[in-house]
Amino acid sequence: MKILTSNILQISPSEVIDRIPDSYNNFVIPFVIGITFIILYLSIGLIRIIYHLEKEERITLLKSLFKPKIIIKNIKDIFNDCLIHTKIWKRKPLLGYMHSSIAFGWFLLIVLGHIEVALFVPKHLSISEGSLFYPIFYRFFVWVNPEHVTLRGYFFFFLMDFVLLYILSGVALAMFKRVRSLALGMRHTTKPSLADRFALYSLWAIFPLRLLAESFTADLSGGSFLTIPMNYIFHNFFGNSLNFMPTWWLYSTCLGIFFLAMPFSRYMHILTEPLLIVFRNAGLKVTKPRVGFAEAEIYACSSCGLCIDACPMNVKKKNLKFSSVYFIRFLRRHNTKKINAIANKCLLCGKCFALCPVGIDSPSIRVAQRKTNHNKYEYNYNQINYSSIPKQSKTLYFAGCMTQLTPVILNSLENIFKQAGEDYTILDKDEVICCGRPLMLSGREEAAKELINKNKKIIQESGCNKLILSCPICYKIFKEEYHLKNIEVLHYSQYINSLLENNIIQVKKEDKKIVYHDPCDLGRGSGIYEEPRNVLKSIGELVKADKEREENICCGGSLGSLTLEQKDRNIITEGAISSLMANHPDTIVTACPLCYKTIRNNSPIDVEDLSEIISRNIIKK
Repeated sequence: MKILTSNILQISPSEVIDRIPDSYNNFVIPFVIGITFIILYLSIGLIRIIYHLEKEERITLLKSLFKPKIIIKNIKDIFNDCLIHTKIWKRKPLLGYMHSSIAFGWFLLIVLGHIEVALFVPKHLSISEGSLFYPIFYRFFVWVNPEHVTLRGYFFFFLMDFVLLYILSGVALAMFKRVRSLALGMRHTTKPSLADRFALYSLWAIFPLRLLAESFTADLSGGSFLTIPMNYIFHNFFGNSLNFMPTWWLYSTCLGIFFLAMPFSRYMHILTEPLLIVFRNAGLKVTKPRVGFAEAEIYACSSCGLCIDACPMNVKKKNLKFSSVYFIRFLRRHNTKKINAIANKCLLCGKCFALCPVGIDSPSIRVAQRKTNHNKYEYNYNQINYSSIPKQSKTLYFAGCMTQLTPVILNSLENIFKQAGEDYTILDKDEVICCGRPLMLSGREEAAKELINKNKKIIQESGCNKLILSCPICYKIFKEEYHLKNIEVLHYSQYINSLLENNIIQVKKEDKKIVYHDPCDLGRGSGIYEEPRNVLKSIGELVKADKEREENICCGGSLGSLTLEQKDRNIITEGAISSLMANHPDTIVTACPLCYKTIRNNSPIDVEDLSEIISRNIIKK
């Protein structure tokens, strides 16, 4: 037997064409059916999504397609998130390798196949000449001249074999993950649907079958370190008359099955995730739970299951079904009963969103779903007294509902204001005025907007140029929804950090170890991680929690959940405290009145608010 390897780069296109036994074979039919179906399905779906966008959203999307900065960001994000999966790599390297080897490897196989066709048989890049299938099955259609053997001749053969081996290593890990997911860093994985199983098993089979098919024909079409030895083995085992057609038929059939199952399975994300990135970078947001931008997010969900481990509710096994992955799945199936139950129970802590490798904003979709059910109650905010509007103070402090119920925070901040010589007024000193975020979290958007407009009028007419909030919930909504002109909005951790950095106040150090708990709306919700830590470093030794920053565990007291039972909340709180106690701190400090009360009621050690510990240690002038 003669093993053939050739330098295709030495052969002219006309010579290669002369060696093509055929430019079509019936075995490509399953693949062509599958790829045609998925192209049509994706095209119709894209038209439907764009149709349901508001007119302003369509204009915004169209404009973004011509902005160089956004175009560059789209390319960068698609490469990092869809092919390399950098977000997973950073948190779980082995899992990241598994995903990137299959996604990026398959992409490379497709690109290399098209490059080969473009170099040697460019006419087959046209639809009429088989562009749908020819680059995919290039090794079948091109017989290589055995006389042109140089080092350059191994270039494409080596690359194709190397990439195929790279993909097969990822497929092997994916199979192993189904048996031992914990080894790849996942405590829980999603239960695959029937369509998922069809797509999954066909995906697993695609690359071993490609290896077999190309190995069977390696003596005719060329090969390298992987396919040539296998070809040699096959010839020795089966003889020189290899019947290679069954392997090419199986390879094409598995590709066809995969594409036919894809729209009804989790693997639709392979095609829709790039679309979501383009929409997101254009600035589109979730406005409705099932159409428009939300639909792009729903179909871009990979059902990887990382959100299951992330969700703090899942300390109880019964709550696994309330994870974002199942919420998205039921949205796709239009299962209204289960959708509403999951949407209402969520704490809206945002951890699933922060850790999602695709960036699915599940909390926003849940809130949008709540709007369809919880906006039927009467509301009236005429009782807000405009005669008591404060005037002429440069700094306005809005305590908010929860701080009013936690006077130690209000008193501590007043002391800090006085020591800093701040000209301030407390907006809600005489009467409690809600910021409106609890209404928004419950889905009552119209009521929230009326309340926001009332509050905004008071603040704008106060004459202040700085608004300070002690509640992260208030801070988030004032930053995102109020749009206050010429007024700086600060969380008190930012304000205190500025005072210390500019030596407006000074504090004494304590001989104690402090651990900081990141409030959900301040950390994941608003991206404020450093300022509170900088403040605490001026007081004592700051130690780390087991889970912190974007991975911090919700305290369990979140107002986001409408139906979560108190006993389940207590278990979540215990989990948060356990994480905070990892490095044996003397004191737990947080920067949220709700977190403060929740953790303090369950903690075995002292719990203080950030303002409280600063107020106690401030050096009086």
